[in-house]
Amino acid sequence: MSDAPAPTDVPVTAPSDAAAGAMARDIADVPAVEVITTVAVHLMSAAAVNLGLAEEGDAHKDLDEARKLIQALAGLVTASATEISSFHAAPLRDGLKSLQLAFREASVVPDEPGAGPGEKFTGPVYS
Repeated sequence: MSDAPAPTDVPVTAPSDAAAGAMARDIADVPAVEVITTVAVHLMSAAAVNLGLAEEGDAHKDLDEARKLIQALAGLVTASATEISSFHAAPLRDGLKSLQLAFREASVVPDEPGAGPGEKFTGPVYS
């Protein structure tokens, strides 16, 4: 006997038109600032994991992936800062700077100031 689960006969279907319409209405009710900050937090979390800052530490460390995520986060935060107000943008900028500094510390050969991930959007980051 195998330990593999038995296949199910439940078909996978796309949501009905009514369900799709309900999802679209639900997303339309979410303020843009909430969508932007949620995406930023997801990018921050993923970058932190790839920097080895999660519980498992080095098990998931991948600086190439972290660089991409930090770059995307910097673009999002910089582009949206005037739209979401300082109240929301300031903590995102602080989190971004922390990730940029953590990236610099984790790198065997640190980037030149201004050449690190996201620094073309934020300017050079110093500790």
